[in-house]
Amino acid sequence: MSDEQSHEKGQPGAGPSVAEVALFGLCPKCGAKTLFDGTVKFAPRCRACGLDYSQFNVGDGPAAFLTLIIGAVVVGLALWLELAWHPPFWVHALLWIPITALSVVYGLRAGKAALLASEYRNKAGEHRSDGPHEDS
Repeated sequence: MSDEQSHEKGQPGAGPSVAEVALFGLCPKCGAKTLFDGTVKFAPRCRACGLDYSQFNVGDGPAAFLTLIIGAVVVGLALWLELAWHPPFWVHALLWIPITALSVVYGLRAGKAALLASEYRNKAGEHRSDGPHEDS
């Protein structure tokens, strides 16, 4: 059985894992490091195998979850720092602004890549009806 056939049947080890795709920006089909065209922008297609990334609809789910999760963690850590050591305001600004920005950007990159890899592995796609259906 070829590697492509084993992946199509969903057998493990057929391509990079979802974690590898998310952490390293790998193509979910061939494993080449071609998933991103910028920091968080997907490339239109894989330069190695030609997989069309535009067919996947990752949406805004990762952004919403990351904003909530990272926001809660940063606020919790900032409160802990304030209550433990009472640093001046500029220390908070110098510390939390870059940490928040980097966490969101790289978390978004990993989240979007993980969702794309999951869609690829599970052959997820938009529902398409065969034609107009009347609901009674």
